[in-house]
Formats: sequence, C-alpha cells, structure tokens
Amino acid sequence: DAKTTDSIVGSLVESGDRVVLVMPQDASAPKGRLILPQVQTLRELLDRHCTPICCQPEELEHTLAGLTELPKLVITDSQVFGYVAERVPEGVALTSFSVLLACNKGDREAFMQGARVIDSLTERSRVLIAEACSHAPQTEDIGRVKLPRMLRQRVGEGLQVDVVGGADFPADLTPYDLVIHCGACMFTRSHVLSRLARAQSACVPMTNYGFAIAHLQGILGRVSLP
Repeated sequence: DAKTTDSIVGSLVESGDRVVLVMPQDASAPKGRLILPQVQTLRELLDRHCTPICCQPEELEHTLAGLTELPKLVITDSQVFGYVAERVPEGVALTSFSVLLACNKGDREAFMQGARVIDSLTERSRVLIAEACSHAPQTEDIGRVKLPRMLRQRVGEGLQVDVVGGADFPADLTPYDLVIHCGACMFTRSHVLSRLARAQSACVPMTNYGFAIAHLQGILGRVSLP
C-alpha cells in the first residue's frame, strides 16, 4: 500500500473549489478550539486555494441555500454523517474527517472490508474501540458513548465493547471480532499500519470510526474517498 502523497483531501478537490465543512460544536467538542482533523483539513484546503465554508449541522441547509452554486465537496464530522447525507444533494461529493484521515494514515480497502464485518456481529461478539488520544471522556463522547450505542442498537445490548486510549492497545487481539480505530490524527501512518498489521496477523478485521458509522447509517456507498 504505497503512499505517494501526504494530502488529506487528495483528488477530491482542485484549486478554486468550494468545500463545506460541517463541524458540530457540542458538549464533546473542546472549548474554544477546533479538533486537530478539522484544523489539518482546513489548512490543506486553504493551501490548495479552495474556498472552505464552515457551519454546524443545523446551519447546513441554510448554508447550501445561500450558495450561488453547489459545493464540490462536503466534509462532515462522522457522528452526523446520516443527518448530513440526507441534506446534501446527490451530485455533491460527501465524506468525513475520519474517513479522510483513515485513507491518509491507513489502508482504506481493509477499513472498508472491516466496516462490513459489522453485519456479521452478534450479541456474543466482542469489539475493541481504540482511540489515539488518552483524553478525559467528554459528555456524549464518540468513542466511549455514541459509537458503542450505535453498535448495540444494530447488534443487540449483549454486544461487548471495550475501549482503550493512547498507547493502551492490547498485545493479544484474538478475543475480538472487530477493531474500530479513531481517525488517529495524533499517530503517524506507520503507527496505524502497524496496528492494522497486528490485527491482520490475529485474523481480526479492523476499520475506523468514519467507515463504521457510514456503514451503520447505510451510506457507505455514498462516501467519496480521496
């Protein structure tokens, strides 16, 4: 899986394109600042001479209606993927910050296949959610609250979900049926690929937040990849 560019948005945009960034600023967002994937993506869009337009989910329809022409791309926080997909016209490319980072730092084909494994999970299955950050959990934290809830709504309340953060990645992954990793904005590509290799050597599929949430919400086929 050779990497030829450090680009986050890749071929999804060109100079002069308008790009809408949907960034919820809820209780789980850090006070007074943007999270790193949003900052990195915004900076790249500016460097690529695109025109970024930022809004929160509830302003999306108003934002799109106020444009003289549709944007080339909409990038959203994964946790509102379904909400945003319902409001973005079919002809507009749609992706998420987490999906972009997954493609930038990992193996998108492996993550795509891993997301589809969700369909085969049962209440006897065990899932590992791995976060690169070791931050204190916020209200409605995506990795510790929202994603486990979405998985159990699909699979059943008996599904076992373990959450680890930072360097706390289990040496033995064989007890798990699926690993779901965050966007890993704090990790290098080689670190993410080393974790993927460990999962593959244990015959455990691995995916990422963005791919998993898109699949859970039935829009994985709609998502554009860089």
